[in-house]
Amino acid sequence: MSQSIHVRDAAHSNPIPSASVVGNLLASSLITGRDPATGSLPPTFKAQCKFMFAGVKAVIEAAGGNLSDIVRITIWVEDRHLREEINKVWVAQFPYSNARPARLTLNRPLEKGKLVECEILALIGGGRTSPG
Repeated sequence: MSQSIHVRDAAHSNPIPSASVVGNLLASSLITGRDPATGSLPPTFKAQCKFMFAGVKAVIEAAGGNLSDIVRITIWVEDRHLREEINKVWVAQFPYSNARPARLTLNRPLEKGKLVECEILALIGGGRTSPG
């Protein structure tokens, strides 16, 4: 049986949860760079990236997991040249190079002011250990 996870930092206007968990497998809905305090999308890619990764953390923690439980993150951007900005936040979020989840970054048109969005796949309680 699945369990819906609802997180204010990754809420949707449609009637869908932030994520769904079956057993210890978590699959998220899209997580955007929306500011949870205002509900709006900041105008800069850097700010949206920051809020998106905060949403990732909020979703995984709401399901009883932590960042080390994430197996894969798929990120969508319109401009692949912004990967360096993603990498800055990525390294801050996952500082240990031997304990990062897999990542796929894809280009696609985004709507309604979105500059970046992602989804995660995680195995709650199956996380890697972080050195240090």
